[in-house]
Amino acid sequence: MTLREAIQARHSVRAYKEQQLDADVVAALEKEISAINSEGHLHIQLIRDEPRAFFGTLAKYGKFRGVTNYIVMAGRKADDFDERVGYYGERLVLFAQTLGLNSCWVGLSYSKVPGTFVLADDEKIACYIAVGYGESQGVEHKVKTIGQVSNVSATTPEWFMEGVKAALLAPTAVNQQKFSFEYLGISNNRHQVRAKKGFSLIGYAQIDLGIAKYHFEVGAGKEDFDWV
Repeated sequence: MTLREAIQARHSVRAYKEQQLDADVVAALEKEISAINSEGHLHIQLIRDEPRAFFGTLAKYGKFRGVTNYIVMAGRKADDFDERVGYYGERLVLFAQTLGLNSCWVGLSYSKVPGTFVLADDEKIACYIAVGYGESQGVEHKVKTIGQVSNVSATTPEWFMEGVKAALLAPTAVNQQKFSFEYLGISNNRHQVRAKKGFSLIGYAQIDLGIAKYHFEVGAGKEDFDWV
């Protein structure tokens, strides 16, 4: 499965089978997490066979069931921390999809269980990602139109439209899709693209923007462009 195929196939899954992660899958996830932590300056941690974080009132409120494996999205506090969490977390989510796993971003419906993760004094947790073998593959959700989230026109490049299409399939908090993409033309022989987050009473808009930007890059392919 390619990353583009993973974008099409992946949907949020909240109910999981009682099945341990395969050893080769764990090894692949840990290797990717290590690479992402180094590149993204984060402290992401895979927690396995631990049911307490998704047990009780919060989990029931979020309609989670059978979650025993999850990813702690943590790192050093910084102005761009949330966006990096979204960008690199979604890279990990799509990678997990290519391994045959299901997943779900979780903002509130979990408990922080002492002793299951490690944080430095200047680090914090942004959210969790449930991961495992889902009871289903999830369902599609209604998305906005390309015109609602971008300035796509007859004069914008085809790859820009493909990037926006991929971004529209990105998971966002309560499917709010509070992001937009603007093609700005060419400067110094490189295409220029601006990504912006919108206002959200729910929050998580900066994480959502990071997620959407990663989807955009996958959809746009290997085109040379700069984020402005």
